[in-house]
Amino acid sequence: MEYTKEYVAKEEHIDVQNIMDGLYYPFYMEYCRHDYIREVLGFDFEEQARNGVHMVLSGYRIQFLRSLKKGDQFTVTCTLYADPAGQPRLHFKQSIILNGKVMTKAVFTGTCVPASGGRPYLPAAMAEKTAGAPVLDKSEA
Repeated sequence: MEYTKEYVAKEEHIDVQNIMDGLYYPFYMEYCRHDYIREVLGFDFEEQARNGVHMVLSGYRIQFLRSLKKGDQFTVTCTLYADPAGQPRLHFKQSIILNGKVMTKAVFTGTCVPASGGRPYLPAAMAEKTAGAPVLDKSEA
């Protein structure tokens, strides 16, 4: 299932070249991904942190294809994939799209860890909700 959100490139995110600074693309992807995790997977970051569960990124790969400019209204997508090795990781393929063109694409990988330390895992409720997710191609992991 592809999840989408709409955003507008803010003036304060624009650099001296009149394009959006590369630092902000992952932030917009994070906003969308966090909304997906909360709304679709039912994982509330604040509540889970109080319960000793931290969801963290273990890595990401991003490709910048085209630049956004001030005031551009764009769509961010988020699609969940399971780990090809069966590890307790979730992969989120994301794109930033403007006028039907992919501007930026990325794969973010995350997992949960106990706040007190310990091995990565997926909480039972999350594992249940992600059980039917397609498996990420090994070349993208």
